[in-house]
Amino acid sequence: QWYQRRVRVTNLDRRDPFADVMEEQEDGVQKEDIHIRIQQRNGRKTLTTIQGISQSYDLKRIIKAVKKEFHCNGTVVDHPEYGEVLQLQGDQRKNVKDFLSAIGIARVEQIKVHGF
Repeated sequence: QWYQRRVRVTNLDRRDPFADVMEEQEDGVQKEDIHIRIQQRNGRKTLTTIQGISQSYDLKRIIKAVKKEFHCNGTVVDHPEYGEVLQLQGDQRKNVKDFLSAIGIARVEQIKVHGF
């Protein structure tokens, strides 16, 4: 059958035309560290902040995936000192660390977890 044959067209290979522009990343992993912190709000309420994700990633899409995965609310906040910071409700430090390393944004040794 004609659909069972595989035809390879060389000019349609997947390659990144902007590979030289994205020199910051190697194998899809950013070079700088990501810091995950926890802040105490009032009572038992906590806030998890993620700082240091490269600007080449769409932070709104990341926060949307994290909110759906961990069933919590979150937002992207523009911090005057740290730039754009992700904020999540609750203690999501371990979950976010595993998530970021699983999807390939950063290696495990690049993710620094701070707090209690």
